[in-house]
Amino acid sequence: MTHQVVTTSRTDVRAFLAEARDLTNEVLGLWCRRVQEEIPGPVGEAIAYSLSAPGKRIRPALLMAVYRELGSGTMQDVAEIGAAVEVVHTYSLVHDDLPCMDNDDLRRGRPTTHRKFDVATAVEAGIDMVPLAGRVLAAGCRRLGVSQDVLRQLGTELFQAAGAAGMIGGQVLDLEAVARPPSLDELRDIHSRKTGALMTASAVMGARAAGAAEPDLAAIRGYGGEVGMAFQIADDVLDATATSQELGKTAGKDALQQKTTYVTLLGAEAAMDEAAASARRAIAHLRVGGIDSPLLTGLANFIVTRRS
Repeated sequence: MTHQVVTTSRTDVRAFLAEARDLTNEVLGLWCRRVQEEIPGPVGEAIAYSLSAPGKRIRPALLMAVYRELGSGTMQDVAEIGAAVEVVHTYSLVHDDLPCMDNDDLRRGRPTTHRKFDVATAVEAGIDMVPLAGRVLAAGCRRLGVSQDVLRQLGTELFQAAGAAGMIGGQVLDLEAVARPPSLDELRDIHSRKTGALMTASAVMGARAAGAAEPDLAAIRGYGGEVGMAFQIADDVLDATATSQELGKTAGKDALQQKTTYVTLLGAEAAMDEAAASARRAIAHLRVGGIDSPLLTGLANFIVTRRS
């Protein structure tokens, strides 16, 4: 089945991302107020502080884009489902920044959560965001009017991507790689878990919410995995070449921590070539699946060319 959409220019992709970001921020703002009412004190404040930090909201945007392209609904229909993914992503950032992990001071242009509050508060806030993501997802599914079976499918995609087989497992491998630098293949495995799994889940959740058929789901799963890989490789390059002001987080920390990245293994130019190759493979998955979407193509290319 071929999905025909209106041609979308790069400018339109940026406009789409801005709209997706605004929709996600609106939903997160509502949940932040609810959390602070339900969890008084520093933990509730820390959750709201973390979720309200200005971010790119790439993962919710990816979910919204796939939903819009494969279904008949609008971005607004799945904004709350996209926000659930962002809650999981934000929890991972809060814990990733802790002294026992990357020990970072800056995230999304502001002090990291453990610097703004303290380590214990940041740890608990991150933990509490996991069930919060489940609540946001359930609310989004009720709003969309999908069946309990679809809710289960979406929850499985999200939390498997966040767990030992995905994001958490990738973080463990990333920490182990400090003592034993990984090969290029091993680094790709780390990235496919730590970053790619949640990106893949975002894309597939958009497809499942749209009621996509199995062939489309397979194409979107391949697309999401390669987009996630391109995103992480581009992040490696940006860490080595951009400023902290551009990134909104500490630049150069990979080199400072002597982490093995695509840049250390290949050099910045070759790493960017690899990111571009991942974007091309993502687009090829769409083509093979018969999904004709300039928007999804534009998003894959944007992931590589962004500067933050």
